[in-house]
Amino acid sequence: MKTENLVSRQFDASTLAMVLKKGWVIFLLTRPISVSFSMIFALIGLLILIGIEQAGIAPMMLPVAGGFMLIGPLLLSGFFSISDRLYADEVPVFADIVSGFSRLNREMLALGLVCMLLFMIWMTDAATLYGFIVGRTPTYLMALLPPPESVWSFVIWSSIIGAVLAFVIFAVSAFSVPLLYYRRAPLVRAVVLSVRTVFSNLFPSLLWAFLLASSMIASILILPLFLITFPVLAFASHSLYREIFPD
Repeated sequence: MKTENLVSRQFDASTLAMVLKKGWVIFLLTRPISVSFSMIFALIGLLILIGIEQAGIAPMMLPVAGGFMLIGPLLLSGFFSISDRLYADEVPVFADIVSGFSRLNREMLALGLVCMLLFMIWMTDAATLYGFIVGRTPTYLMALLPPPESVWSFVIWSSIIGAVLAFVIFAVSAFSVPLLYYRRAPLVRAVVLSVRTVFSNLFPSLLWAFLLASSMIASILILPLFLITFPVLAFASHSLYREIFPD
């Protein structure tokens, strides 16, 4: 692993606008492979949402969709590899996604386990909260028009708890994942650099976290959007990393 004196650059809302534009351009240039890769997770999400509806716990769709923010960082390696090929003026192929995931090391897997652990904690807390507020009465999507008061209470309180967990994961993984992917820092240092960068740019970081969370939740609940927003935001996140920790 290279030893670098890594110092993060400051960023603001204009930086976010710029990287979003880059993410959109990269998506357009890699649309077939990006959509195909995203389709895998969209189909998994669809099966999960169908299962939730069949179980009669439709209000749980929102916390499950929000939970994607906790495990999303584990899936970025494939998009990093696609983006790298494009920056090298080469044509990305599906094998590059496999190549990206082959770069996973023990430190990235350890970070991934932490994300999965927090995801399980979040699902357990959300299910407990659901039992207390909504109860055991089967609730289907059609019964949520309009949502009863108990469902609104569940959505509000679960959103507050989920936002806290999501921001913790965001602060820890936003920049540590690409730093580990490119072998630029060991695990502890990568996490420290990520958290320090987030809190030293708190307002734009909160804005970026909110944009990621709201876009992902909306896209999972309206799955066709996921095929666009997921790769665009993944490429934008990679571009933001390149802006803040340039080679």
